Amino acid sequence: MRLVQAMVGRETPFTHPVTVGRAPVKWGIRRQPSWEWLNQMCTRLYFAGRRNLPITETLAAAAMAVLLVGLGAARTAFAQESPAAEYDLVIRGGQVVDGTGNPWFTGDVAVRGDRIARVERKVAGRGKREIDASGLVVAPGFIDMHSHSDTLLLEDGRAESKIRQGVTTEILGEGSSAGPLVGKQSPRTVLVAGQPQTWQTLGEYYQVLEQSQTSVNVASYCGLDNIWQAVMGQSHERPTTDQIAAMKEHLAGAMDDGAMGLSTMLAMPPGSLATTDELVELSRVVAERGGIYSTHNRNEGTEVLAAIREAIEIGERAGVPVDIIHVKIADQKLWGRMSEIVALIEAARARGVNVQTNVYPYTRGNNNLASIIPPWAHEGGKGALVARLRSPEDRARMKRDIRSGIDGWYNHFTAVGGDWSRMLVSGNGPWEGLTMDRVIALKTKDQSPDSPHSADSLDVLFDLLIEADGSIPTVYAHHTEEDMRLALVQPWCSIGSDGSAYAIEGPLRRGNPHPRNFGTFPRVLGHYVRETKVLRLEDAVRKMTSLNAAKLGIADRGVLRAGAFADVAIFDPATVIDRSTYTAPFAYNDGIEYVMVNGQVVLEKGKHTGAKPGRVIRRGVE
Repeated sequence: MRLVQAMVGRETPFTHPVTVGRAPVKWGIRRQPSWEWLNQMCTRLYFAGRRNLPITETLAAAAMAVLLVGLGAARTAFAQESPAAEYDLVIRGGQVVDGTGNPWFTGDVAVRGDRIARVERKVAGRGKREIDASGLVVAPGFIDMHSHSDTLLLEDGRAESKIRQGVTTEILGEGSSAGPLVGKQSPRTVLVAGQPQTWQTLGEYYQVLEQSQTSVNVASYCGLDNIWQAVMGQSHERPTTDQIAAMKEHLAGAMDDGAMGLSTMLAMPPGSLATTDELVELSRVVAERGGIYSTHNRNEGTEVLAAIREAIEIGERAGVPVDIIHVKIADQKLWGRMSEIVALIEAARARGVNVQTNVYPYTRGNNNLASIIPPWAHEGGKGALVARLRSPEDRARMKRDIRSGIDGWYNHFTAVGGDWSRMLVSGNGPWEGLTMDRVIALKTKDQSPDSPHSADSLDVLFDLLIEADGSIPTVYAHHTEEDMRLALVQPWCSIGSDGSAYAIEGPLRRGNPHPRNFGTFPRVLGHYVRETKVLRLEDAVRKMTSLNAAKLGIADRGVLRAGAFADVAIFDPATVIDRSTYTAPFAYNDGIEYVMVNGQVVLEKGKHTGAKPGRVIRRGVE
């Protein structure tokens, strides 16, 4: 028995044949012999003893049989008394959608530490914890390709509205980013756990984020506005060659801090001030460092096709991958022409230009009432804008430009046909949740017919912006379901919410935000996969996971495979759906059951665990 105990868990090789009775038996490596085999061996031993057959072989066989029986018994007892867990977590029996686009299969996912150890139809070995995923889909955690949670994550690192969608990684940055804030810009200070935290560079922002801790992973672009205003301030003057060189230095510094690339918002100043040539020059800095150019096009309305061509040109000339943010046709004059955008992108890709897009699954966009104001009126910042809004001469000029348009300027007012009912105030304030036609009616109901502004709704707009210090976030109903769906199904179009990590209670319940902040990813899975069957499940998951990771060059996230980081979303395909609406946005979705970030459970049966295992993802580090 001591021999048996000593050999528990070991393999004992016997490579030569032995004889039991007159029957030769070849012994090899065995871990757990079957009871049928052991019964046969014992029977042979019994008759060998009765017939006085050669004892040497008999004893060898008997010893081996006893050893194997003992070994099996010892292992059985060991397993019953104190089973050793090989993994920290095993997810059992789920419908595994691995993020690659391959067909799902029923299987297990084993996690050890922060990495996936195995993805198999049946994982042998136990986990310290096991989750029964029968009837549920097991997918990689979703990567939100376009997010604005920069400071909200410092206010509340739990990222409630994102985690509850299955999002495990947020990609920050558009026109602006959390850093750099250098040169003619001021450092940023935010209260984190009641204590002021200040930063200037993107690297310093990352450090503040890591110290405060988050439930989601975070990566960021460097925003064009940051490096432009670091050099030019609030001026609308043309930059000199030396000033462009200074911008390039700031961009290189942000890239060295881990930025994923350069992001732009070209529809409004200061981004709209940059020429195509200047954007190419800046993007070459990104290309040299293996980054990506991400752009909110210069014009999503009547000149959207020219704007798509510009994005392609920048990628082609700079040699940099391009991702077009929330591709859409946001002017009713061009509705129904998404096929032309698709054709432009396909032609570019056919000649070797890596241009792709992302989209959110809604037909309304979020911007600002200030975007109705012509670009020239924004020079000098919000203070200068408000001063011009008070000037009768400037107001008259603004009205002409708003109603008649300016070449190259995307005009939100004319994009929706001047229909105030298609503008919903989403920002915090007295008018939140109301459409602008209702706001105008309320503002003018007691107005005297002799008022100088009584006949002009644009005067109400100007007055509202003065009261709000030049900024009122607003949702615009400006594109169509048909155009959005055509973009959505393209193999190079991924998912990004263009939203932030809000909450349904506490300080992050504020304003009347776009429902995409709460429902983007469940909406794709519930409405566009299950209900309308616009997408296959596997394709939808790929658009939310590995496609985004591939765009950014993140190798070990966005897929379920051994060695990848254990970012996992588990959801019920029969019930997953968004619940947030434009008029009642503060609602979490249904059907997201579990979320793991870097191997730790952050959402369990729909409840946040409070865990904050998120990490900063720096370009080239993971």
